[in-house]
Amino acid sequence: MALVKVMLPWGTTEVVDGTPVGEILSAGPANGDEVVAARINNRLVALDARIEAACEVTAVKAHSSEGEEVVRRTAALLLHGVCRQLFPEARLKVGQSLRGGYYYAVSGQHPDLKTMAAALHEGFCRETETGRQIIRHEVSLEAAIDLFEHLDPAKARLLRIWPSHRVPLVTCLDFTDIRHGPYALHARSARGYRIEPYPPGLILVFDGQQAGDTSGSSLFRAYAETRHWNEQAGIATIADLNDKVLDGTINGVIQLTEGQHEKKIAGLADGIASRGGAIRLVCVAGPSSSGKTTFVKRLSIQLKVCGITPQILSMDDYYVDREATPKDEDGEFDFEALEAIDLPLFHEQLADLVAGKEIMTPVYDFKEGKRRPEARWRKRQLKENEVLLIEGIHGLNPVLTQSIPTEQKYRIFINALTQVCIDDHNRIRTSDVRLLRRIVRDRRYRGYSPAETIVRWPKVREGEEKHIFPFQELSDSMFNTALAYETSLLKGYATRYLMEIPPGHPAQVKGYQLRRSLDLFVSVGSEHVPPTSILREFIGGSGFSYS
Repeated sequence: MALVKVMLPWGTTEVVDGTPVGEILSAGPANGDEVVAARINNRLVALDARIEAACEVTAVKAHSSEGEEVVRRTAALLLHGVCRQLFPEARLKVGQSLRGGYYYAVSGQHPDLKTMAAALHEGFCRETETGRQIIRHEVSLEAAIDLFEHLDPAKARLLRIWPSHRVPLVTCLDFTDIRHGPYALHARSARGYRIEPYPPGLILVFDGQQAGDTSGSSLFRAYAETRHWNEQAGIATIADLNDKVLDGTINGVIQLTEGQHEKKIAGLADGIASRGGAIRLVCVAGPSSSGKTTFVKRLSIQLKVCGITPQILSMDDYYVDREATPKDEDGEFDFEALEAIDLPLFHEQLADLVAGKEIMTPVYDFKEGKRRPEARWRKRQLKENEVLLIEGIHGLNPVLTQSIPTEQKYRIFINALTQVCIDDHNRIRTSDVRLLRRIVRDRRYRGYSPAETIVRWPKVREGEEKHIFPFQELSDSMFNTALAYETSLLKGYATRYLMEIPPGHPAQVKGYQLRRSLDLFVSVGSEHVPPTSILREFIGGSGFSYS
């Protein structure tokens, strides 16, 4: 028997070739948090993955960011298995991620939602307590297509472009699915999850989360609007999108989805104009890579069409000097903290501008990390038929614009909320689409490698959760910048760039997962993407200047 060297956090050992990684990790020190997966040379794998060469192995705990995804994937599989067992004529279709869980549309024959949710929750809890095993297996591509032709034709269509002659499958109870990532070995890891009625569907609520009622929220309306847009384009799943690319009708999808964006932006401008000049301040906020810059430029054009002249005020010019910037818990400058902005100066000048006074606004030198001399400040005055456009992460924070009466403000929150799913049972993470945008833009135009962008991403997300998302429901309107075809477009760029991540680099965990996701898409070129598209901000060729 051949022995293989394995480097572990607590030391180096040798194991027999073919030993499951979970068996090795179970011999290590316990710290109370369940191990649900592993990293082998910074690639995320299930605990039944076998060691076949010298490698470095680390455990993935249930409450880590990677572990949570594994548990959520396992919980979703179990939910479908329980539903198939209890309500064989019903179908659950995964939808958006709402605060606290995944929303599912319900179709087919089933009892009322309250009764159904209660039965599903009871069955779900029973399986998690008994530790229902998650069965992994692998079949030929032909066998997988034959299987899903009868069970789920959309999955069979997805396999049309499958990049291997073998297909990994996963089964729980009587439900079988394609494996799109690691699963826990058993359902016990999903204890604490619950199923609740969420008319007109159900919601799988994550452990420790509160679902809340968001049915009347801006976020829920934005999801519903995008779902309608995708229905118009005939795209709900990756298989639908791939079919459009392969049958040559993708150009019509590009034109339609870009037209939907333009109509929505025009409607926002019309809404501002309908206030009869009462609006003096338009605030635009959104997370990283949501397309804020291009959105503001397109909104400016539509405002001009309405006879309103916009002036854009950059919050970047109100940063405090570098040495006065607050630091986070790691001792690094926290540029996303509200305290990184010179609020007294901003409040004073904002009030003066809205009042129609002429002022001199600062100019910040990011290279020097301080404000430029007053002799280089800009003269500004907001005239009668003009509005001030402010774009920044704090745009919806009430503290930022507290000096301006509510009736004089219009607040817009933008985000890239993808509604295209892998299939009826598997989602695409919204934050992954934004990360792909950022990887492409940073690599092409900002001098950051994909590895650097991925390593920084958790800090970016942490800042968003702290400074941006808590204020999204204060918006007057929400605009979804996601486009149904965009991952097919980004694939050609991102796949190439992700290959630059050095072997063994910590970014490989996320990079490999993104590459596997991109393998599901048929690539599409950029020649038919209009120069005003949000996506041009990331891939280049925009009709706007970003200097």
